[in-house]
Amino acid sequence: MKFKVEYNPDFFNDLAQAVDWYNEKQSGLGDKLFSNVKKQTAKLSTSALHFVIKYDNIHCMCIDQFPYLVHYRVNEQSAIVKVEVLFHTSRDPKIWNERRQ
Repeated sequence: MKFKVEYNPDFFNDLAQAVDWYNEKQSGLGDKLFSNVKKQTAKLSTSALHFVIKYDNIHCMCIDQFPYLVHYRVNEQSAIVKVEVLFHTSRDPKIWNERRQ
């Protein structure tokens, strides 16, 4: 099944902050994160159902080489994947729960 991938604006804010942080630590490292996220989220159009549901119908996809998860929802009836946030794995999950409300 082929899905249309849509992005919550919060996802782009999360990504920009993470890219900036990594580029401050090491030149080009944030760009590598951006590239990995872009490459992996592009695959969601064909592989969204391959990733595990962690909670409340939220799927999570690990980002290669970085401690981040992409959180997304799948609506099979409308064939839409909604990418919600990019979340660092060491952050308190309560932050994500507060953002969802």
